[in-house]
Amino acid sequence: MVRDSLEEDGLSTGSLLLKEVSNCGSHGDSISSSDSSVTVLLGFSTLVAVCGSFVTGCAVGYSSPAMSGIMEDLGLSVAAYSLFGSMLTIGGLVAALLNGTMTDVIGRKRTMWLSQVLCAAGWLSIALTKNVWWLDAGRALIGFGVGVTSYVVPVYIAEITPKNVRGAFASFIHCVSACGFSLAYFVGTIVSWRTLALIGGIPCVIPIFSLYFIPESPRWLVKVGREQEFEAALQRLRGKSADISQEAADISVYTETFERQSHSRFLDVFQRRYARSLTIGLGLMMLQQFGGASAFSYYASSIFESADFSSSIGTRSVAIVVIPAFVITVILTDKVGRRPLLMVSTAGMCLSCLIVGLSFYMQDLHICKDATPILVFLAVLAYFVFLSVGMSGLPWVLMSEIFPVNVRGRAGSIVSFAHWSCSWIMSYTFNFMFEWSAAGTFFIFTGICGLAILFTAKLVPETKGQTLEEVQASLVHVSAVS
Repeated sequence: MVRDSLEEDGLSTGSLLLKEVSNCGSHGDSISSSDSSVTVLLGFSTLVAVCGSFVTGCAVGYSSPAMSGIMEDLGLSVAAYSLFGSMLTIGGLVAALLNGTMTDVIGRKRTMWLSQVLCAAGWLSIALTKNVWWLDAGRALIGFGVGVTSYVVPVYIAEITPKNVRGAFASFIHCVSACGFSLAYFVGTIVSWRTLALIGGIPCVIPIFSLYFIPESPRWLVKVGREQEFEAALQRLRGKSADISQEAADISVYTETFERQSHSRFLDVFQRRYARSLTIGLGLMMLQQFGGASAFSYYASSIFESADFSSSIGTRSVAIVVIPAFVITVILTDKVGRRPLLMVSTAGMCLSCLIVGLSFYMQDLHICKDATPILVFLAVLAYFVFLSVGMSGLPWVLMSEIFPVNVRGRAGSIVSFAHWSCSWIMSYTFNFMFEWSAAGTFFIFTGICGLAILFTAKLVPETKGQTLEEVQASLVHVSAVS
């Protein structure tokens, strides 16, 4: 009814949503009290959800310290190990085709549970493997679970948190992922690759049993028409004494308005009104991967070895520096904003890749041979720090914020597919590129990180301090009228 009357006045859908959200937020102070609520249940629900992100970090960090042990014990060539490393992204690719639909159809909680069951099975397969087939199959199974987790956990946390802490809570996902990554990097230099696989499987068990005790996403419940459960879940998350009436009304009005436009067609996501959101999501994921994120994460030890620097010292140092970098991101995301952090991150990654490239170039020319290992070491550490500050996690945070509820599943699948496709390309081809030209590889990364700076400056919006409804309505409005 509201939409029809506004369409008669010639207003865009984006204008309608901005007006509705603005009007809902101006009826009193009840929504502000709800927005500021950070309850014990909200914290517990977040901790349970991010256990999956810890597993993701372990999976990404596993292949670097385990490389020499697996190649020696199972007799793998460089090409065979590159295939093993890339199987994580192949599993993620398959998951990307299904994660949005799974999340929308069976709900956020059940999807998280299924992903952790699959990850646990994959880690067990690697730990007990006797041949390369079970090794690759286990890695692919973990990849599928991680591919589902990387989408559903940011969406779930974005949907349950108030706007004033959403950025910090969403960034916490990647702080926990960094802890898993650091654990794999650090412990992997001490224990065997089979023991490391068993350690990686332990965090999968926690959410399998704990998910029963946390509420389903209120926004998903209202989307599927379970109104009573929606209000009960929102009340539990905000606290018994919180007045949720205005926040519940905002969510209901927004969801109903967008659901009216959806005919459950996959191609709906390619409508002009969603063009900017889709461009932002796809662009950030592609630039993240082609800027070297997976290459550095999967093969840091081989980079150090090629620079004649100790791989054990290098990987342990990386494990140490990424955690404080992610903690800084959690603290600053809601204070400084997403866009400034992305700008700093991409600029730092660009400079770091340039220094690594120049160091390998000097090594090829036999110039300053004593200094180049230290330069590579420091530049790789700097790359991981700047990657952690923004480009590692914030594209996933933005993905959970910018897509309207009626296309979130389909759009999330497309963006996830782009991420895992580019990650597979980088994880499989990096060793071959590195053999071709170490310096040239990092100069290519430098150029792509430079493009990421321009892309962020021109297209990425600031979402700090806005509700999901306000963010999505403003993007739809810009797309629809541009």
